[in-house]
Amino acid sequence: MNEQPVENEPKFRVRARHTETTVVVYQAYRPGIGRPAARTGRFPSTWKRDRMTWIKPSFLWMMYRCGWGTKEGQETVLAVEVRREGFEWALRHACLSHYAAALHPDQAAWKRELARSPARVQWDPERDLHHNPLPYRSLQLGLGGEAAVRYADEWIVGIGDVTPLAAQIHALVRAGEEERARRLLPGERPYPVADEVLARLRA
Repeated sequence: MNEQPVENEPKFRVRARHTETTVVVYQAYRPGIGRPAARTGRFPSTWKRDRMTWIKPSFLWMMYRCGWGTKEGQETVLAVEVRREGFEWALRHACLSHYAAALHPDQAAWKRELARSPARVQWDPERDLHHNPLPYRSLQLGLGGEAAVRYADEWIVGIGDVTPLAAQIHALVRAGEEERARRLLPGERPYPVADEVLARLRA
């Protein structure tokens, strides 16, 4: 089950489908990129390595972002299985996407850190089946520069097209069959991240 008991969930925690060696993140693309990626397990040449790409470990947050795969340019929803060492490299080399007075001496220091970091983190409210915000946060991890290249060329183990699953769950939600919909959600659980890594990314 994807949705966690609200009273037991800390505000900042990474939750994901994961094994001992891999973690699943989600992205949504237009079919011209998403379908070839799912078919070959690699992004096609039209995928831009020089652009920031955002990966999301939360299936429901991805559904909120792409409207269950109905938004223009986000019609193909991908489940990308990546190596844990790559995902954790990105977290260790990430900077918060916004200035936080508790973590940065001043805005200039944050901007310098942002400029030299190949990855960035933002925390957005997690969502329920109806896209309502929950009181705890969902990780969004932006990859640029070296991180984007490593992601595309080294970290990806496999890419699956979960657009049909998104449509199936969405149909059940619309029909009011929430329990059936919830049973189809990918099983996400707390992902272990060293506290010293998250300490500079929680704000």
